[in-house]
Amino acid sequence: MRVIAESLAAYRGERMIFRHVSFELAAGQAMILHGPNGSGKTTLLRVIAGLLGLMSGRLRMLGENDQPLTDETRDRAFHFVSHVGIVRSQMRVRETLEFHAALLGAPKNAVGKALDDWALCPLADHSGGMLSAGQRHRLALARLSLQKRDLWLLDEPLVALDVASKMRLNAAAEEHLEGGGIIIAASHEPFLGDPRSIHLGPRA
Repeated sequence: MRVIAESLAAYRGERMIFRHVSFELAAGQAMILHGPNGSGKTTLLRVIAGLLGLMSGRLRMLGENDQPLTDETRDRAFHFVSHVGIVRSQMRVRETLEFHAALLGAPKNAVGKALDDWALCPLADHSGGMLSAGQRHRLALARLSLQKRDLWLLDEPLVALDVASKMRLNAAAEEHLEGGGIIIAASHEPFLGDPRSIHLGPRA
């Protein structure tokens, strides 16, 4: 898979959020988005995910033999994990993962694997309302283990995580890249050694 962006620009209302954003990522590569709050990091991730439109520029996702992905295959090519989270207070941890596993068409053993990968087994029967901020975010990240997808779009993936959980995320991300995946993350904290980065908004 390849992701190619050429001179992207996006607006929010009357205000330009970013412009002239260009990059190309291939299998096994990662990119980190830096910038102050409001600089457009989340907006850019949502544009790549197809959740927001572009004012100008060109964005391409290419699959095998550099064939452009169709709308359907594009939707199945990525995970988008936001720091806002997906946790409903009334749903138990296991139920939340079962719900998302069904949406993703994940295999039967996926929920157990996700619980184990993200150290959520002791919390499986807890309701979302009982979880701390870090536990809620870990539950959101557990979707990455439900179904293999080539592109990970991560919005502040380290927020609220303790040291052990950050190490777990970094290990999962490294494994994903080694397997030919691609990662685009917006982060205020160092992540994956910052192998490549784009700075959005004014520099300090």
